[in-house]
Amino acid sequence: MTSAFTSSIFSAATAAVALEFGVSSEVGILGVSFYVLGFAFGPTLWAPLSELKGRRLPINISMFGFTLFSFAVATGKDLQTVLICRFFAGFFGACPLAVVAAIFSDMFDNRTRGIAITIFSIAVFTGPLLAPFIGGFITESHLGWRWTMYLAGIMGATCFTLNLFFLEESYPPAILVQKASDLRRRTANWGIHARQDEIEIDFRELLNKNFSRPMRLLFLEPIVTSLSVYMAFVYGILYLFLTAYPFVFQKVHHMSLGVGGLPFFGMICGQILAGIATLLQQPWYNRKLKANNNVPVPEWRLPSVIAGGVAFAIGILWFGWSGYRENVHWIVPTLSGILTGFGLMSIFLQSLNYLVDAYLMFAASAIAGNTFLRSLFGAGFPLFATYMFNGMGIQWASTLLGCIGIVMIPIPIIFYRYGHRIRKHSRFAPTPPPQEAGAQAGDEETKDSIANGADPEKDDVPISDAPRHDVEAAAANTSNKVV
Repeated sequence: MTSAFTSSIFSAATAAVALEFGVSSEVGILGVSFYVLGFAFGPTLWAPLSELKGRRLPINISMFGFTLFSFAVATGKDLQTVLICRFFAGFFGACPLAVVAAIFSDMFDNRTRGIAITIFSIAVFTGPLLAPFIGGFITESHLGWRWTMYLAGIMGATCFTLNLFFLEESYPPAILVQKASDLRRRTANWGIHARQDEIEIDFRELLNKNFSRPMRLLFLEPIVTSLSVYMAFVYGILYLFLTAYPFVFQKVHHMSLGVGGLPFFGMICGQILAGIATLLQQPWYNRKLKANNNVPVPEWRLPSVIAGGVAFAIGILWFGWSGYRENVHWIVPTLSGILTGFGLMSIFLQSLNYLVDAYLMFAASAIAGNTFLRSLFGAGFPLFATYMFNGMGIQWASTLLGCIGIVMIPIPIIFYRYGHRIRKHSRFAPTPPPQEAGAQAGDEETKDSIANGADPEKDDVPISDAPRHDVEAAAANTSNKVV
């Protein structure tokens, strides 16, 4: 939540930043765009590092770097420093977004992981909507815009401190490395080692896994391409609303900078409702999973995406046509956020689950390509929002966006009906269609190896599936052991 919160708290400070440094408001908005751009490139470092050195190290490094660069933005003496440090704050802040889902994969199985990721997703997507009114009150007070980033730095320092004391390693291969190191010290048997110790860093392979393969999936796989475009559009709208809401509630309804951010609670309520709906579906999903030999069928996720797409488009149209007139009470466009937030969360949460279920061991690459594209949209949309709403008017700009949302509704419908046929012809989607799913295909270790570095292009066993010998027995044996 801290990472997502910081992405949008700067939006309340853009006018003050532009005034202080003597630039246009669009240049001031670059502070938001550069941060989200850091989200696009950060996972290319943090994801492979978490598979080589465990989850705890990158989380701690990233939160420390995030804290430093947040304070650097707050103390920056020129615009160049502010923008560059915002980018690197986003680059470091991207780590929890990329690694936490993998931590949950270490900790939970197919039956319970969905609940954890739902709660995680609510935190991620409510963060950007909590920030504008807090940043607005800070900016219009005597504290000034710099305290928006001091607050982000304080939150980052708090997270870093909590991580140091309470965050334990969850990645099985990294845990075995620690146990092997402890055994070497206690037994003086320097031959004891873990399978992870044998891995040599191959930068060409890292480049392929974390850039080449995600881009191939993004542009050559119809499922990944279509869903990524849909999710990128929705993500772009989320950040575009950071400009659209001030148009409606500050210019039309004459609210102050801080009060004008409170209507975002309409979207927050909608997102929470979507999370609750997902949690209520979990028993139904578990029953279907059990009946199918614990083999997840990706298309089970899509009805929620379809319903979310309809709600999202209606919410945008409602917002535009109720918000452009002063004689319409402000509560009317605020309530539109319930549908918009519900649709946004439903589309995102279940689309990501669909990609994971469909691509299994390639899911990390599919999500990496998806993250890259949607971060570009999130960075770009705020830059033209001002021109679009000024030039077209609030109602017609919202109509254009709502119509694009309507055009995209058939995407999950098509995959719901024909997704299993499309995956049959994919080089990357190993999930069998429902009628071919067997008990062996549902092996839990195969499903859970996504976050543990499994790679079906290799003949070796995934690290997390390597035999884990009893460490005490290893200590008693004087011969070289692989823990």
